[in-house]
Amino acid sequence: MRLKSILKKIRKEKRNFLLETEAREVLSEYKIPFAKWAFVKTPSQALEEAKKIGYPLVMKVVSKDIIHKTEVGGVIVNLKSSEEVKNAFEKIMKNVKKHKPKAKIEGMLLSKMVEEGKQVIVGGIKDPQFGHAIMFGAGGIYTELFGDISFRLIPIKRKDAEEMIAETKIYEVLKGYRGEKYDIEALIKILLNVSKFLEENEEVKELDINPIMVYQKGAIAVDARIIVE
Repeated sequence: MRLKSILKKIRKEKRNFLLETEAREVLSEYKIPFAKWAFVKTPSQALEEAKKIGYPLVMKVVSKDIIHKTEVGGVIVNLKSSEEVKNAFEKIMKNVKKHKPKAKIEGMLLSKMVEEGKQVIVGGIKDPQFGHAIMFGAGGIYTELFGDISFRLIPIKRKDAEEMIAETKIYEVLKGYRGEKYDIEALIKILLNVSKFLEENEEVKELDINPIMVYQKGAIAVDARIIVE
């Protein structure tokens, strides 16, 4: 299991969170869908991978010393050419050195930029008494502001996933507000797969997949964060 080998590594490094690249690898094993992405260490590697992935692209810093990438200028979006990719690499390096001079930069995560969809969050939290609970709700930067979320203890079955989605206000949009229906089936699959992930990995303390872009057909996870005990 990929998480077990990553856990050994991060315990040696005395950190309690997975890099986003590691989180994507682990969650991909549980069929959580991500846009095409690559981990790159140099500008020339970034240019090679950009050709394979295709534009537009997002670039994010990968560092064991940085959890909140946007706060240090570690994310640049909508890269549309090789020149922009090269410049973004250099700019992120400068930004991080300015805001966190002691941070060690492992490299960059280069990902295909996805189209705008309806944003939802799927997450998990471990309670000392009850164990893991899984969460679903409206996603993006306003998750905490609106608090439009529902919870269940794991493991969940299909009926639980359906009920979780239906309990939120965003469900009114997803099921067909003003004629636009979104792929609720794709969300049910993600919830069931996340439930399995939490069930099989007791070491996970917190999980956030936010946002997940939902479309009329399909859904794609944009960002993922995993904290372990």
